[in-house]
Amino acid sequence: MSLKLIADSGSTKTEWCLLDGKKKKKIATQGISPYFLTGLQVEAILRDELLPGMRKAIPDEVFFYGTGCSNPENVRLIKTAIKKVFPKADVAVDHDLMGAAKALCGSEKGIACILGTGSNSCFFNGKKIIKNSPGLGYVLGDEGSGAYLGKKVVQYYLYQTFDPDLMDRFQSRYQTSPHEILDNVYKKPLPNRYLAGFAGFLDENRGHFMIENIIEDGFNDFFFQHILKYRESWTHPIHFTGSIAYLFKDVLKDMCNTYEVQLGRIMQNPMDGLIRYHQEN
Repeated sequence: MSLKLIADSGSTKTEWCLLDGKKKKKIATQGISPYFLTGLQVEAILRDELLPGMRKAIPDEVFFYGTGCSNPENVRLIKTAIKKVFPKADVAVDHDLMGAAKALCGSEKGIACILGTGSNSCFFNGKKIIKNSPGLGYVLGDEGSGAYLGKKVVQYYLYQTFDPDLMDRFQSRYQTSPHEILDNVYKKPLPNRYLAGFAGFLDENRGHFMIENIIEDGFNDFFFQHILKYRESWTHPIHFTGSIAYLFKDVLKDMCNTYEVQLGRIMQNPMDGLIRYHQEN
């Protein structure tokens, strides 16, 4: 039986699982996004953060599902980095949406959605992705994601739209300034990850009407721009995975009721579903 290494990688973190039949060992590293990292940086993450947790185990197969890996150039970058670290392994690189679809739907038909640092969605027919709403990234899209919601929080703070109480809570929580925020967004690396860090402010202040409005508006934008454009949404379950989906699952449930679509699974991350999928296939 071959030793499998499975990766579910977002912009913020990557979860790995070394799968030996029914035995499994999970390892966490930082996020691996080919839009923000070079091949050498990816290789360094694998050597410095992944290998120590593997204790000299050498995988026969590597299945990497990652953000940005629908682009052939990005696939090549990730695959090359993995092959340098595991030269004898068979390496398959696919985008995180395929990983989410396999984890959420298994071999059934359904709509698979990611709401994490970024956002994405597709219609999966049980074997492959048939339709995919375009993912435009955190500048033009990523509706409903951590970066999208975090950007709204920052806007409310910088425009002083928050009431005095929320302004004080924000300042107390983050100890930052408008200058520092703009510097992080426009001059420093990984601005999407930085913005997503402010989404936690929403969870910490649930119940305030301004906070609830930001969450609902963000998810409404996601439903309107993505889910409702699949005609399959009316006949198949809508599944979600990602930290934001899990954090605000009550809002997602209400949203599905409002739009009269069937809510499927909500997973914090796809790894357990991917383990099940690769054990069965």
